[in-house]
Amino acid sequence: MKLAKVLFSCCLALLFASAAFAQGSFSDANVDYSFELPDAKWKQTVKPSTTSPNVEYVYADRADGHLEVRRLALKTGDMLSDLMTNEEQRLQFLPGYVAGKEEDFKGSLNGKIFNYEFVRSGRNMSGRFYFLKADDKTVYVIRFTGQREKLRSVRNQTDSIARTFSLKKVK
Repeated sequence: MKLAKVLFSCCLALLFASAAFAQGSFSDANVDYSFELPDAKWKQTVKPSTTSPNVEYVYADRADGHLEVRRLALKTGDMLSDLMTNEEQRLQFLPGYVAGKEEDFKGSLNGKIFNYEFVRSGRNMSGRFYFLKADDKTVYVIRFTGQREKLRSVRNQTDSIARTFSLKKVK
């Protein structure tokens, strides 16, 4: 009887431990990349298809964190900084836009991070874009946006998602 209680307690502990470390992974036949999601609160809102390879997730609520993955073509002779400048020029028209610092990034794919802040509906928002260079012609942009404090609180998760972002092996 005591052994049964001990085994039951161990099973419950394992169940709760696995729930605490719950994570998922993203992979789809319509895209050539995958990444790990460190928390079960990330829910997919846009699924890729043959006509649109875009992927989107939200963290609990869109204001808490919104993730978009986009594939951009790098023109011959252009550098990653040129692509980042083009993206930044589009953002400059956001209300209350303030550019942040750029950072180097190392993960499965290396690149740069661009941070910025803006205002949406009277709320302080922030964005963190990871520009990951796959090859001389392809850059993946992982765009995170959300309320400034909430996005800052999941920054370890945004870094983790970008670090695990990798291209699928060609068979």
